[in-house]
Amino acid sequence: MIKPLVRAFGCAIYLFFMTTSALFAATTTMETAVVNGIADDRSGAIAFTGAVLVVAPGDERDDAMLLIRDGKIEAVTTGSDIPSGYRKIDLKGRYIYPGLIDFYSHYGMPKQKPLGSSRFRGPEVLDSTSYTANNASESIKSHIDAADLFTNDDEQAAKYRKRGFSTVVSFNPDGIARGTSVAVLTDGGLPNLSVVREHATTHYSFEKGSARQFFPVSRMGVVALLRQTYMDADWFTAQNPRPFTDLSLEAWHENRTLPKVMSAFDWKTTLLADKVGDEFGDQYIIKGGGDEYQRLDAVKATNATMIISVAFPEAPDVSDPFTVGRVSLQQLKHWELAPYNLARLESAGIPFVITSADAGKKFWKHLRLAVKSGLSQEAALAALTTTPAKLMGEEARLGSLAPGKFANMIITDKPLFDEEARLLQTWVKGQRFDIVDSTRLEPGEYELNIQDQTWPIKIEFAKAKYSGKVLPVKGPEEAVESAEAKLELSVENNYLNLKLREGGQVTRLAGWPDGSNWQGEAVHPDGSLGQFTLKQVASGSADEEEADEVVEPGSVIYPFVAHGAKLPPNEAHLLIRGATVWTNEVDGILIDTDVLIRNGKIQKVGKNIAVGKARVVDGAGLHVTAGIIDEHSHIGLDAINEFSTNSSMVRMADVIDPEDIGIYRNLSGGVTASQLLHGSANPIGGQSALVKMRWGETPTGMLIKNADPFIKFALGENVKRSTNAQSIRYPQSRMGVEQVFVNAFNEARRYEAERLAYEALSGRAKRGSVKPRRDLRMDTMVEVLNGKRFVTSHSYVQSEINMLMHVAEQFDFRINTFTHILEGYKVADKMAAHGVGGSTFSDWWAYKWEVRYAIPYNAALMNLAGVTTAINSDDAEMSRRLNHEAAKSIRYGGMGEEEALKMVTLNPAKLLHLDDRMGSIKAGKDADIVLWSDHPLSVYSKSLMTLVDGKVYFDRAEDLALRVEIAAERNRLIQKILNRGKASKEKGSAEGSGAPPNPEKLDYHHDLLDEQRAALEMSYE
Repeated sequence: MIKPLVRAFGCAIYLFFMTTSALFAATTTMETAVVNGIADDRSGAIAFTGAVLVVAPGDERDDAMLLIRDGKIEAVTTGSDIPSGYRKIDLKGRYIYPGLIDFYSHYGMPKQKPLGSSRFRGPEVLDSTSYTANNASESIKSHIDAADLFTNDDEQAAKYRKRGFSTVVSFNPDGIARGTSVAVLTDGGLPNLSVVREHATTHYSFEKGSARQFFPVSRMGVVALLRQTYMDADWFTAQNPRPFTDLSLEAWHENRTLPKVMSAFDWKTTLLADKVGDEFGDQYIIKGGGDEYQRLDAVKATNATMIISVAFPEAPDVSDPFTVGRVSLQQLKHWELAPYNLARLESAGIPFVITSADAGKKFWKHLRLAVKSGLSQEAALAALTTTPAKLMGEEARLGSLAPGKFANMIITDKPLFDEEARLLQTWVKGQRFDIVDSTRLEPGEYELNIQDQTWPIKIEFAKAKYSGKVLPVKGPEEAVESAEAKLELSVENNYLNLKLREGGQVTRLAGWPDGSNWQGEAVHPDGSLGQFTLKQVASGSADEEEADEVVEPGSVIYPFVAHGAKLPPNEAHLLIRGATVWTNEVDGILIDTDVLIRNGKIQKVGKNIAVGKARVVDGAGLHVTAGIIDEHSHIGLDAINEFSTNSSMVRMADVIDPEDIGIYRNLSGGVTASQLLHGSANPIGGQSALVKMRWGETPTGMLIKNADPFIKFALGENVKRSTNAQSIRYPQSRMGVEQVFVNAFNEARRYEAERLAYEALSGRAKRGSVKPRRDLRMDTMVEVLNGKRFVTSHSYVQSEINMLMHVAEQFDFRINTFTHILEGYKVADKMAAHGVGGSTFSDWWAYKWEVRYAIPYNAALMNLAGVTTAINSDDAEMSRRLNHEAAKSIRYGGMGEEEALKMVTLNPAKLLHLDDRMGSIKAGKDADIVLWSDHPLSVYSKSLMTLVDGKVYFDRAEDLALRVEIAAERNRLIQKILNRGKASKEKGSAEGSGAPPNPEKLDYHHDLLDEQRAALEMSYE
């Protein structure tokens, strides 16, 4: 009798849920739809009682009543009187929260196309192949309307609902300008009813996506294209009628007022995104990389609202002592500190929303870990409800449980951020979706209690069938195997049927769910009745893991790599006493001389300078020089080449990586400043970045303020690329290289004339004329022609060196510097007459055909001819021993010691127009100086201390101590991972990895080993 009653009870519950679900669904039909059958006018009026109601973040109400009708919230009240016409659902002991909003998703979007061609794969594609009336660049997809692409996918929707999301903002993740997003409900129903906001935001990124065109291939090219498109859209839409059709620019203009979301990779690209936005008066909402805690002040200064994923990195694999060196200190520390990111954003007052992007099944595990790591529950809930609703202008319908808003909510059995809390249901516009399937028994370990007897059992679910076994029973002394006990079970329609067989006797059980547990009636073998409970003691779910233990983490270091310090360097008030000072001035080399440094400047040079409050460094037996300046370098860059024939619009300043370990190594070799140049892939390269080695500063903080602007040109084999079978880009010959320059300068003159003619028009005439299109390439070429931007040209062969000087003279300007210039000795007299400097290698030769005439006397011969001559590196390794490279000209050419030193100090300062600020030891100049252990040109000399702007960026004594600290910190983190017992192999994928590897950095994998090598070097000191 009991069994039929229990079955009937279970079926009644099931039918109630199914009926109410159908009733709620009936309220979500379109009024314009033709009814197939009879009309269903039931309104879906429901009263939820007894629950703890969290109306909004910080607004929690006990034992409140929530009334909904027709998919909307009607009221939040107190009391127990149910209004007439409402169906009651008693949720005593439960919690109701607003439905969550994921502000960054790809839900319902088409499957993404493969990535477009790159410089390493396939033939060059120069022009668009889309054959549509869209933008000439396939990467600009601002015409994409996600609402047009959107199709409901119930499988995807169910995943979002399972995590509590009732609304998502979805966009098509392809291209640099990605078009508009659509805000949709996760009910999986008709798109007509699921779409909440057709145009919620516009999206942008630093990735070209599936575009097949060759340009852009670098991040700096992407940024240049973004800038150009901003200006093109304004120019294009200012004309009526339009000069041609461009649906992408039309859409860009039409959607200009929408909130703008930019996808960044890390805190550095977050700052880059904000810089671009500021240039055009846009405040981006920025999808961050999860490492914002490393530079909170800089991120806060952007005034951006951040979109933050909880895809924390997995613990690196440190189990193998032979491969653990491949795991950098940066990876180890980021693994530990990433869960604290959100808490630190909150503490810093930086607004943010939280997305489930990339976190997958670990979303709640990681989010609760973030709460354990200091994120307040109120801030976490706001980041998933009210803040995203406000960002897209839907706070009137979404984000809280207020009257008039959609009946979007989640129901839990415990407070939402409790580690043991389960999401029971997600309601989407009044429609209920079960998350915990009450018709299914969760796999795992249980205790079966029948009267006074307890049976430990394990339940598994595979191939659509349940199976169970009785585990060993633990007695007072030892575990006793119950070999005869067998278990049979099934679950259907919210009804549990279980049989326990033991020694030919069968106990029959029938029951229903009670939260994560079950209860019901037992029929014993003798026919007597009783009760049973089935209590889960351990989950068997494959995607659940033990919660991470939170302990106090290590410090953030600046920069966030090995050798970083707990605090950035401060300005030193420093007196170097009694050293040998190489002034590079008319005073020459001064013996037993003091140098006083204050406020970032060299304040005084002389003997017996009063100390005051300065820190005194004993310089006896030591040498002081100006900091070394590398005129030609690529260190600290995330990209080097853009490959279009004329890429003068790209800026190396957009891709500076101030945390590159190469910068620290340069400091250890006495380098304090450098010109970071574009590569030599094309005749007209990009705009240089003149930087000081302020290791760990922000990218813009590396730049030398008020420095003259430079650009890289290139000649020779690299440019014409005639040996590259896949290259179809012009030029293919040295003659073509010349024509590129001539053509570009002629175009620039016409461009300038058009703009000047327009500016000369009267006000009325201007209003009746079309303003000429602004072209960033031509702007740069005009700067060169007018002596406002200076050319450093990659060069080898004397014929081309002559050619470029003639081209410059033809257009009435001068080349500033020939770099490499390995045949400079052949044309040194012509170079001196032209007024161009030479920045060369000391003794590189025979590494390619056009270098066959290089000689080690080149620098000395150019110097003798009156050419301002410098020695450069063009190499991240050689740059830290440029003092040795300069010394080679003493051997090859008999150059004097002071003249040799000037080739890596004062002369490059002259070539970069910075000699009024640096390059020599003189009162008033920047305190960029190096303290050497011995003669600065000796191979035995070491840099003991390197100062930039009066701040100590490298101190050899501190470095040796720091190596011990690095080893200790690495060991602490490795032990922390090993003690967790969960070391997992890191695949290197972007998902869950925080800041993914940069594919443009070819030496990335070598960098992973560098920090471990450095940590071990202390054994050899």
